[in-house]
Amino acid sequence: MSVLENVRELLRAHEGLKREVYFDIENASFVPQEVVDAMLPYFNQRAYGNPTLTHKPGWEAFEAIMESSQKIAGFLGCSVEEINFTPGETEANNLALIGTTLMARKKGGKIITSQVEPLSVINVVDLLEKFGFTVEKIPVDRDGFINLERLKEAVDDQTIIVSLSAVNHEIGTIQPIKEAVDIVKSKKPDILFHTDASDAYGKIPLNFKDLKVDMATISSPKILGPRGVGVLYVREGVHLERILEGQIGTQRLWPGVENTPLIVGFTKASELAFHNFNGNVDYMRNLRDKLIDGIFEAVSDVHLNGPRGDKRAPDNVNISFLRCEGEALTIELSLHGVYVSSGSACTRRVLQPSHVLVAIGRRFEEAHGSILMKVTRYHTDEDIEYALEVIPKAVERLRGITGSTVTK
Repeated sequence: MSVLENVRELLRAHEGLKREVYFDIENASFVPQEVVDAMLPYFNQRAYGNPTLTHKPGWEAFEAIMESSQKIAGFLGCSVEEINFTPGETEANNLALIGTTLMARKKGGKIITSQVEPLSVINVVDLLEKFGFTVEKIPVDRDGFINLERLKEAVDDQTIIVSLSAVNHEIGTIQPIKEAVDIVKSKKPDILFHTDASDAYGKIPLNFKDLKVDMATISSPKILGPRGVGVLYVREGVHLERILEGQIGTQRLWPGVENTPLIVGFTKASELAFHNFNGNVDYMRNLRDKLIDGIFEAVSDVHLNGPRGDKRAPDNVNISFLRCEGEALTIELSLHGVYVSSGSACTRRVLQPSHVLVAIGRRFEEAHGSILMKVTRYHTDEDIEYALEVIPKAVERLRGITGSTVTK
């Protein structure tokens, strides 16, 4: 049987589902109809031209991109000139880190990050280490908070950039970024501070001017926008080298023809996220807590990964199920229409535990037994109730294979 035939057999096993609940927002999001409707005209009706060219479709595209820049800048508390569209979170993080080191190579050679950053940061700094830069990864505690004292000790005259995420992508820890920036700048003001704010944007109050960061990444799919677009905020006065060369359009740091439909979609998704922002956040937080509390009431031997309460992102649920393999659990849940992920998206095909869960002290069997779920303003109480019906039964069945029990 070919790979395609195997996939079709798996899909046939999902036929007849009575309900489907998609929680895998970390790895790929669904796009709401309002966002799709906003994008569609830009594919073939208007603004389909190159925004650098002097004709009507080009001017329309330029107008759409500038309007999008203005709106997103407003949500971030920054200026239009500080908004740089990229093809996504990975590209923005690469641009921030590699662009800084290319520019500052002669000024020093130390990069500071944490042990729990996304792989688009971790893998980049590991690559830069091979090219002679010194890398220090700050440890975290059991809830994933960075050790600020270790950060203070790590900053020295050779440090050129610090990169710490505002919210952890896997366990939802809201980091003390303002305090971290103050520590770094008090020791050496010209060190650049970058934060991947992809999991903070639209989830917690965020103002880059107040945070005093030099660069920040945000991502469209993390707020239910289309894949293939993100933003790197670069504070006025900060200079980066481009990491790709080619035709330069409206984006001075990223060459190529801008993808106007995706930029418009990202902007529409942002508008929806920030419309009634506090109401959206409260709604997600209530669903999050209902899901966490329901699992803890129904299932034994489970651990919450990350903090509880206001120091956790309002959408994030990450739980380890002991005596239960996470990949097997994702398959079992999928067969009942509940879609989650096990570990991080970039490592799910490799037999190794999440680096984030290892960093917070989880044993390998705990890390392998974890599932990540993210709620949205589109989920309902009925979705959560269905998940709470399916999850305990799925865990019980898998544990039953080894003769263990699950329900309290």
